[in-house]
Amino acid sequence: MTSYLIVGAGGMLGQDLRATLVGRDVTALSRASLDISIAADVEQAVAGHDVVLNAAGYTAVDLAETHEDDAVLVNALGAENLAKAAAATGARLVHVSTDYVFDGAAASPYPEGFRLDPQGAYGRSKAEGERRIRAALNGAIIVRTAWTYGQHGPNFAATMLRLAAERETVDVVDDQRGQPTWTLDLAARIVEMLDTDVPGGTYHGTNAGSASWFEFAREIFSLAGLDPERVKPISSAHFVRPAPRPAYSVLGHDGWAAVGLPPMRPWQDALSAAFAAGAVGAP
Repeated sequence: MTSYLIVGAGGMLGQDLRATLVGRDVTALSRASLDISIAADVEQAVAGHDVVLNAAGYTAVDLAETHEDDAVLVNALGAENLAKAAAATGARLVHVSTDYVFDGAAASPYPEGFRLDPQGAYGRSKAEGERRIRAALNGAIIVRTAWTYGQHGPNFAATMLRLAAERETVDVVDDQRGQPTWTLDLAARIVEMLDTDVPGGTYHGTNAGSASWFEFAREIFSLAGLDPERVKPISSAHFVRPAPRPAYSVLGHDGWAAVGLPPMRPWQDALSAAFAAGAVGAP
């Protein structure tokens, strides 16, 4: 029986991976249980497992601008430690990365092999993690995702519903474009990749289609039975934050076709299913 190790199991994706792998031989370690920046602890944790799923990450995008060393410890050094441990034992590694490794200046979906050009500290730490994994382990699977939401953690969908209960109108930026992605869909796709034994490489794990944050918010309001006209568009210039946000984060999905898998379903269908499952709301 295949033995799985989930790292970052307490997070939004980590918990959905646990749910997707229920009934299998799974060890689930949260951040409190395993500090992946400590190589010796990682080696001990990985030993005896066939598959390592790295859902751990320093994801405080704004805080990373002033704490980049902390982001590198988890997103680069931690990723490298997992890759080296997997290489030593022959385990498969699935590592979750981000759209922030790109420059955000494109006008068409980023292909998997597009040059990395992160614009902020978080993106730099994740890009360095990808580089270190590729150097340490042949056959690693890197899955880039973006705009995730789900049942088990703070996220945009939950924030919109909270603000809807507090305010008559909600201002949301309309000049950033990406792909809302349900973490349960992403978890299911990762497990499907392993079950079909896809080759190592880089894949883009986002729901199909694209939207602005404004369009995403309006869809959330509609599905919640709220008036979408309460969502008002604003530009990013009115919502300045410490870290730069990509204006365009749409990821291409040619990698799925190359391994015989269909793209993940459209983001609107996933969001509707998430609402039906009770997976959208305050975590």
